Amino acid sequence: MKVDKGGPLKVTFLLDKSNNWLVDFINVDEIATRFPEYDFSQSYTPIDVKDQDLVFILGYTKILKPEFLTANGLCLVVHESDLPKGKGFSPVQWQILEGKNRITTCLIEAKEKVDSGPILFRDSIEFDGTELYAEIRQEQASSTIRLITKLLKHYPDIERQSQSGLSTSYPRRRADDSELDPDKTLAAQFDLLRVCNNTSWPAFFWHRGKKYLLKIEEA
Repeated sequence: MKVDKGGPLKVTFLLDKSNNWLVDFINVDEIATRFPEYDFSQSYTPIDVKDQDLVFILGYTKILKPEFLTANGLCLVVHESDLPKGKGFSPVQWQILEGKNRITTCLIEAKEKVDSGPILFRDSIEFDGTELYAEIRQEQASSTIRLITKLLKHYPDIERQSQSGLSTSYPRRRADDSELDPDKTLAAQFDLLRVCNNTSWPAFFWHRGKKYLLKIEEA
């Protein structure tokens, strides 16, 4: 782990171009204005990120090598579940499908074992059950920014809480997970419609031997 040697603390946001929904919400210049004591940068390439005091790994879907963690100081991940429950993929979507309207978010230290690191801060997302995909992402991003802000405000005076309790995991969501049942009502499948992306993975159903897409937007 890198130790700061003086001067502004160096902070990098590592983002993933293949999962870039968060890019629209993370304004590095705005954050830099609020926290002038840090030196901020943004990257999409892990090999270019080294000797940083803080690295926020946001929406990154690829496995990072152990050397990445040792080449930097504190590496951080936001995960949207009450860890250790709900590790894995797409926790917001899976929990909405379970009928949850309040979702815990955790800022954790990145470790080699995915979603296993100690928890530094918690936040929460509150839904009323009507939000569609874009609004869900907006709330998710807002919670992420709140967690980042908490860390920047308090660092290095932070506490780590080890995860405890039953550990569960969600699988990766596939395109087939957006399939509707034409024999069920729309009301019964509304939460599935809410978490579908009209562009990348729209809801669909099969009827009379053909596949149909069903896209949703608020009137």
